[in-house]
Amino acid sequence: MELYEVKIIADFSAAHQLRNFKGKCEQLHGHNWIVEVVVRGTELDESGVLLDFAELKQATRDLLEELDHHFLNDLPAFREQNPSSENIAKYIFCELEKRFNSATRWIYSVTAWESKNACATYYGKGAKHG
Repeated sequence: MELYEVKIIADFSAAHQLRNFKGKCEQLHGHNWIVEVVVRGTELDESGVLLDFAELKQATRDLLEELDHHFLNDLPAFREQNPSSENIAKYIFCELEKRFNSATRWIYSVTAWESKNACATYYGKGAKHG
């Protein structure tokens, strides 16, 4: 089986605080997140691409615009769960998955970098790890 992979990188800035966290991150603070989105698939379209980079970039930008320069704890997605890098990656993954997943193409992973040396990656339930 052939397997293709494309990746885009985007960014956003936001503030958050981690509830019930024993440490500095329980205090209000912010990050300039870098987000990596990886799409995998087994078939290329008639133009020879897995997914148009522009389409993936635009959908990711639109989604990150909802997070950018906000206090993440106030957003509906993070009122009940902490806006940790892990949960941010999962949120982005799940939203993009709704738009792009098909029988031959799927969101493989989303990584949320909160600094140049710390990140969290979400692969999704039942992710295809081929």
